[in-house]
Amino acid sequence: MALKTTPWDSAEYLKSEADITAYLDACFEEAGDDPAFLVHALGVAARARNMSQLARDTGLTREGLYKALSSSGNPSFGTVLKVADAMGYRFALVSKRAKPGRKVGKRTVAPAAPIGAGKRRVAQVKQG
Repeated sequence: MALKTTPWDSAEYLKSEADITAYLDACFEEAGDDPAFLVHALGVAARARNMSQLARDTGLTREGLYKALSSSGNPSFGTVLKVADAMGYRFALVSKRAKPGRKVGKRTVAPAAPIGAGKRRVAQVKQG
């Protein structure tokens, strides 16, 4: 009897916003300098949601989104930003050299970042 297998699709296991955010955080941590991996992760997260609604929210076609966010796609940075924004995320630069925040009363205050130091980071849910 032959072993029957099916392709793995991470999108099937991303059931909640917390799942999607955790998935994107993990992918951005692991990706290093691989932009194709990051775009693929964004595509998986987009498929976990409603791709048709995402297309309407971005003003792009559903087919165009599937193509741009596929493993062979090469979307413009503008497209990536539109998709992230429509999904409720934003990109933020975080300093590699910044020290962890310090406590001031009951709040944690982030230290000032050195000029010119930056790191790409994603998946911060928009506040507001």
